[in-house]
Amino acid sequence: MTRFLGRRSKFHEITKLLVDVALGRIKADLVIKNGVLVNVNSGEILEGVDVAVKGDRIALVGEADHCIGQDTVVYYADGKYLAPGFLDAHVHVESSMVTLTQFARAVLPRGTTTVFIDPHEVANVLGLEGVKLMLQEAENLPLKVFVTVPSCVPANPAFETAGAILGPREVEEALSWDGVIALGEMMNYPGVLAGDAEVHAKIAAALRAGKLVEGHDAGLLGRELAAYSAAGITSSHELTTKRDAIERLRLGMYVYMREGSAWLDVAETVKAITEAGLDSRHACLVTDDRESESLVKQGHMDHVVRRAIEEGVDPITAIQMATINPAEHYEVAREIGSIAPARFADILVISSLSRVRVEAVFADGRLVAKDGRMLTYLPRPSYPENAMRSVRLKRGLEPRDFEVRAPVEEGDVKVRIIEAIEGNVLTKHVVDQLEVKNSLVLPSPDRWIYELAVVERHKGTGKIGLGFVKGFGFRIGAIATTVAHDSHNMIVMGCSREDMALAANKLAELGGGIITVKDGEVLSVVELPIAGLMSTEPVEVVAEKLEKTYETWRRLGCEWVSPFMTISLLALDVLPELRLTDKGLVDTVNFRLVSLFA
Repeated sequence: MTRFLGRRSKFHEITKLLVDVALGRIKADLVIKNGVLVNVNSGEILEGVDVAVKGDRIALVGEADHCIGQDTVVYYADGKYLAPGFLDAHVHVESSMVTLTQFARAVLPRGTTTVFIDPHEVANVLGLEGVKLMLQEAENLPLKVFVTVPSCVPANPAFETAGAILGPREVEEALSWDGVIALGEMMNYPGVLAGDAEVHAKIAAALRAGKLVEGHDAGLLGRELAAYSAAGITSSHELTTKRDAIERLRLGMYVYMREGSAWLDVAETVKAITEAGLDSRHACLVTDDRESESLVKQGHMDHVVRRAIEEGVDPITAIQMATINPAEHYEVAREIGSIAPARFADILVISSLSRVRVEAVFADGRLVAKDGRMLTYLPRPSYPENAMRSVRLKRGLEPRDFEVRAPVEEGDVKVRIIEAIEGNVLTKHVVDQLEVKNSLVLPSPDRWIYELAVVERHKGTGKIGLGFVKGFGFRIGAIATTVAHDSHNMIVMGCSREDMALAANKLAELGGGIITVKDGEVLSVVELPIAGLMSTEPVEVVAEKLEKTYETWRRLGCEWVSPFMTISLLALDVLPELRLTDKGLVDTVNFRLVSLFA
């Protein structure tokens, strides 16, 4: 993004050049002829429109024959739609399980030309160095990447062990970097409401720097939501209902209507526009978390725009929600978000507006993708040694490490259980009875109740939190992953302690990833050696491995949509109602550690 900001700051040097092109005194480098313009500024569809480009900026929108010279590249749109490049207002690239470069390879052909990323996953493992790695990689990409500084690393230090800590001093430093546009999602909303000094110091640092503060709250309404907004928080993506969207829009917040791989919230949240009739100018479409398989098979922002249209949003409005609206929110609408003079020439050629079929993608005035294929070479990034060796266990794990000892020798005990909900970030806090044999509490596979462990993997402390989770429908020995929001310790779930130990140890050898084991056999694996979160392989390869994992899980009985996303949140101790960390079971409604036994 440093590259983009540098070109932005030099805009005054080329204004005369753009004027000369618009008047025909000099010729354009590129002219896109005879398009149907989706004008997100006026809300119109305009036929027979040309776009003239000089360098990376738009000089003219209208009739451009006088801008064409001998060396001008002419692209004939032939009556197809011209729309601005899509903007994703909130995304965690790490959730795609690929590098930023591979992420760009996946999303650019789908029409996404700008992303606003919150790298708090890699920051929880590598600290500020992880954020810098993202910024450095972005400099070589045609994808525009803006960074929001992770605000909650760790999300809840009292209840978990993270790989790094970003306090107010670190946050203030990062806010001064080129390419940083905001303070990332302030998920510690209890701290905001309670007046926590460190939380408010981070918010104050962003406001002093003239940067936005992004939000993340779970179901706040009424006076609590007003108080949260009063702290200077401008947006939220954790809304799942029509009412959530309505209340935030009425408070002047930007609402992020999310369609990720597992969190499918557009259908409900757009009702604030389609049913309640609220103005859409503060509504943005986002992905938040989207896996590589979803990117390859369904798409990125093109998919989210399509979903909004399917739910009854006018196509022009839906495109505004993915272009000009987020640009205005982040105060960069003079640069991106519309096809208009002086803006960067990020332009999509779309053959079907309602189906959002992207035929060609121009970024900075260059044709970078056509018919779903990248046309531009993207250099392979490299990562330092410490980023590739981030799984540090105290020792190899043994089956006895996963034994849950009961207060009785035989019989039944009442146990607090995390109940996972398909397609939902929330969990339920339930109490159920489990069998005890030889003083050990047993899982109950027939009722889809599995043993759950969270193994600290950053500092080699040897801490392991033990509990139980209900849901999914697996017939597994064990599943393990180092993608475990937000501190990304190792989650191990299973019915066999032997398989759980095997899965954990194998994952540590690989440097992280996702693994499935049954009866001592590894059935599937996705290697993620970069911070235990991302692969070094192409996005198509990662998508294929993830699909094999899902096929394996379906064969073992799980029919959920993107069950991995739900598994990866079982340790997220800032969302209701019950979670497990390396320090134990956390009641996230009352924010306290609780006993496993009820």
